[in-house]
Amino acid sequence: MSKQLYFGGDILTMEKPLYAEAVLVENGRILEAGSIEKLLMEDPENIDLVDLQGKTMMPAFIDAHSHITAFAKTLNLVNLESAKNFTDLVDKLREFQKKHPLNPGQWLTGFGYDHNFLEEKMHPSKNLLDRMFPDTPVIIAHASGHMGVINTAALNACHITADTPDPEGGRIGRMENSMEPSGYLEEKAFTEISSKTGALSLEQSCQLMEEAQNIYLQYGITTAQDGITKDTEWALLKKMAEEGRLKIDIVSYPDLKEYQEIALQNQPYIKSYRNHLKIGGYKIFLDGSPQGKTAWLSSPYQNSGGDCGYPIYTDQQVEELMQTSLQQHMQLLVHCNGDAAADQMIRCYRKALEKVKTPGTRPVMIHAQTVRYDQLDEMRELDMIASFFIAHTYYWGDIHQQNLGNDRAERISPAHTALEKGVLFTFHQDTPVLPPNMLETVWCAVQRLTRSGTLLGAQERITVLDALQAVTINAARQYREERKKGSIAPGKAADFVIMDQNPLKISPDRIREIQIVQTIKDGKILYPS
Repeated sequence: MSKQLYFGGDILTMEKPLYAEAVLVENGRILEAGSIEKLLMEDPENIDLVDLQGKTMMPAFIDAHSHITAFAKTLNLVNLESAKNFTDLVDKLREFQKKHPLNPGQWLTGFGYDHNFLEEKMHPSKNLLDRMFPDTPVIIAHASGHMGVINTAALNACHITADTPDPEGGRIGRMENSMEPSGYLEEKAFTEISSKTGALSLEQSCQLMEEAQNIYLQYGITTAQDGITKDTEWALLKKMAEEGRLKIDIVSYPDLKEYQEIALQNQPYIKSYRNHLKIGGYKIFLDGSPQGKTAWLSSPYQNSGGDCGYPIYTDQQVEELMQTSLQQHMQLLVHCNGDAAADQMIRCYRKALEKVKTPGTRPVMIHAQTVRYDQLDEMRELDMIASFFIAHTYYWGDIHQQNLGNDRAERISPAHTALEKGVLFTFHQDTPVLPPNMLETVWCAVQRLTRSGTLLGAQERITVLDALQAVTINAARQYREERKKGSIAPGKAADFVIMDQNPLKISPDRIREIQIVQTIKDGKILYPS
C-alpha cells in the first residue's frame, strides 16, 4: 500500500512547532511531519500526493462528553427545539403523529423544548398534552435532558399516582394544593422513565446509530463518547462493534450506581478498543441542570426563595462509589453543574483516595458550570480534569444572568482561570443537548457572547489556539490517548479534519462560519462518504 503525503495548505499540529509543511501517512498512521522535500526523499515512487489546495488540516476533533446513543435515538423523535409556545409545541407533536402513525400503546416522544424560551416561560403540564392526546402516552424531554413532562396516559402506564413518593434525587411535580401529579418530572423521576419509552428494535437502533456517526463525522469528530451507558445502550454499542459497523471510536462510561456489571462482564473492552469500542470508566451524577434550577449551588438562585437546587446522593454514597472506581482503577466521570456538587466531588474523592491509594485515574468533572476559583486549585492538586460545557455562555448565558446574578454568571465555565491555574480542561456539547459542533464551541470559548450579544465574563475568554487544544490534544489526554491521538506527530493515528479556513488566521467572530471539508479516520476519508 502506498503512502500519502499531505501538503499545499496550513497544517496545524497542536504541537511544537505548530505548523508543518507536509505530513506523511502510511497504513492509517502518521510517519512524519516536516518539509515536503525531506519527506519525498524517503520513498518518492511509493507516495501519493494529496494537495490541500490552500485548505487547513489539523487533528480531528475529540468529543470529551456526549451521549451518542441518546443522540441516535432523537433522530427518530419529534424535535421541539424551535417551539415558541405551548400551541406550537402541541402542533409539532400532532403533525409528527399524523405522518408517523403509532401502534397501540406506543409512546409519542418529543425532545428539545426549553421553558426559558417559550412565551409562557414555564413547563407545560399534563393537561395541555391530554387535550390533544387523551389515549396516547406522550413524553417530552427538556433540552437539558434533566426534566420533562408526560401526560395522563403515560402517568397511568408508569403507575405514578398521588401516592407515589418522589424518588431519591428526583421530583414528581404536583398540581397546586394537591398531591396529584402534574405531569412534570425532574431528574431521577424523569430519567428513569425516559429510558424505558423506546419501542425500536435493536436493528432499527443500529441504523439510527449509523446516521448519528455520520453526523459526528460531518462536524469533524472521530472519537465520541457515550456518557451514561446502561444495558440497552451497551447492547446496541456491542452489536455495532461486533458487526464492524462502528466508523469512529466510541468510549463508553457505564452508570456506576446501577450498571457496573457492564464493565465487570466485558473485560476485553476495558480501556482497550475492540472494533472502535472501549469502556473508558464509569459515570455518576451529583446534581442537575442550572437552567432548570436543579444544579446544586452553595448560594441560592436569584429570586428563588432560598432555593439552592439539591444533591442526588449523600456524601457516604458518593465516597463509596468513588472507592469502587479507584479499586478497579477506572476513570470516573462526575456530573457537577453546581459548585456545591463540585464541593461534594472534591471532598469525597479526597476521602476515597485516603482509603484507596490509586492516583492517576484522571477523574473528570463534567460540565463544571459554576466551579469556583478556589475549587480549581483543589482540582489541580487532585489531578482532576474539568470538561466545560462552554457553549452555555451563548445558549443560556442570558438565563444564567437571571438565575445566578451577574457575578456568578460571568464566571461560568472559567476556562481562562483554569488555564492560569494549570487545570487541564476540555470542551463538549453534551449532545443531544446541542449538536456536536466543535467549531461553534471554540467560537463560544473565544467570544463568550450570549444570544442577546452580552459579553459574559471577558476575563474568562481564551485564545483560539487554547480552545482548539481543548477539543484535540487535551481531550486525548482526558481519555489517556495522548500518545495515539490529539496532535499530528509520528506514530499517532491519521485522524484529521480539513477545513475551508484556518481558525487561527481569520477574525475570531467568524470561526463558526468555517466549513468542514473532509474528516479522515485512520487515513480513510469518512466524510464526505
